[in-house]
Amino acid sequence: MATHISNVRPQPDQELVNIADYVYNKKITSDEAYETARYCLMDSLGCAFLALHYPACVKLLGPVVPEATVSFGVRVPGTKYILDPVQGAFNLGIMIRWLDFNDTWLAAEWGHPSDNLGTILAVADYVSQKRIQAGKTPYTIRDILTAMIKAHEIQGVLALQNSFNRVGLDHVVLVKIASIALATFLLGGTKEQLINALSQAFVDGQSLRTYRHAPNTGSRKSWAAGDACRRAVQLALITLTGEMGYPSALTAETWGFYDVQFRGKSFQFERDYGCYVMENVLFKISYPAEFHAQTAVEAALKLHPLVKNKLDQIEKIEITTHESAIRIIDKKGPLNNPADRDHCIQYMTAIGLIFGNLTADHYEDKVAADARIDMLREKMICSENKAYTKDYLDPAKRSIANAVQIFFKNGEKTDKIEVEYPVGHRRRRKEGIPLLLKKFEDNLLTIFDKTQTKKILEVCQNKEFLEEMTVPHFMEFLIKK
Repeated sequence: MATHISNVRPQPDQELVNIADYVYNKKITSDEAYETARYCLMDSLGCAFLALHYPACVKLLGPVVPEATVSFGVRVPGTKYILDPVQGAFNLGIMIRWLDFNDTWLAAEWGHPSDNLGTILAVADYVSQKRIQAGKTPYTIRDILTAMIKAHEIQGVLALQNSFNRVGLDHVVLVKIASIALATFLLGGTKEQLINALSQAFVDGQSLRTYRHAPNTGSRKSWAAGDACRRAVQLALITLTGEMGYPSALTAETWGFYDVQFRGKSFQFERDYGCYVMENVLFKISYPAEFHAQTAVEAALKLHPLVKNKLDQIEKIEITTHESAIRIIDKKGPLNNPADRDHCIQYMTAIGLIFGNLTADHYEDKVAADARIDMLREKMICSENKAYTKDYLDPAKRSIANAVQIFFKNGEKTDKIEVEYPVGHRRRRKEGIPLLLKKFEDNLLTIFDKTQTKKILEVCQNKEFLEEMTVPHFMEFLIKK
């Protein structure tokens, strides 16, 4: 006998309401969060500029329809493109994420909160230009930093105790959720419209992690975040036409997100939304590599002087790591493309041992053809240290530890080189910021001449001046002259 199903429309899921309340009502007062957000802005843009040197990225940029023009178009930094905000978010999101070199958040779920900057900058530039024409006040970079802090927090807090990867979903679902919240807000939507937009994001269907894992690893993982940014802006704009939302998008029995895509589980929360994520975000300063391998590469570089002239004498290499690294990047067998290689802890460690460095170019086919890389990979053994895994999940530590030790055929061995926290970790922030600024300058110089690079650096390092700068003025600084 059929069970009666109530057609009484419920109140919105509390998880959606909490995000909306945070976006509209939470005042950010942390100086550390704003300072970190400023560095994050610089670092993310630097990653975007460097990505412009890779044809596989550049081919995806530009308007959907060639030669199309739009009013109040979004300027794409480092290019001459002026695009609608949907495609602008896609372009910016691709560039920021392409080289796997922007910031990272590691918990039950992984991800890169600065991916949301593609949405935030695109929408803010578009809205600001419209406001200026209407005689209204445009957004400033202070507004951008506030939006970044909140997007980081939404994505990061949702990731703390909720593993999307364990149900086969890619972490870019969280980019879509955080981006749609800030896009709706920046576009001038009401709190009710923001709740409706969030519901649209959850019922939208989500990306599978197929493209991040063997045997299908491919370049979609480099543009998936840009796709999430694009979809977030598109759904926000649809919502602002007055389109209805779906209040129990998460909790609806049988048809909601929890039952359909989260194995019947509801989200768990370790903390309320504040500014914890921005304050503790991990910068990728040293190497464009999947973050779980950053400390392994650092250990390999320390061993490089000891082994570079006797690679053929190595009998085995032991990599001691944490559970998440084994699950994502412990990879044997052939590596088919750069996206495959930058998600293989053995490949990245081998590059460090052989060359004493790791850059994006080391993932390209020309370098990968070096027979020494696979020779070393075949001698590597990856194992979990449960203490590393425990500290990885400890909210007071959030370590990303790896250790590397090399054993030679003659019975000799190196010390076991352990690195607990990467340079971009909060615990090494003082050491890392000068290196981050140097990374930003180097990336600027790949696109701009020394004069323009100097101007951009001066603006970005002048906190008060930068925060007061309007978004359109700032975007103009980033156009290649």
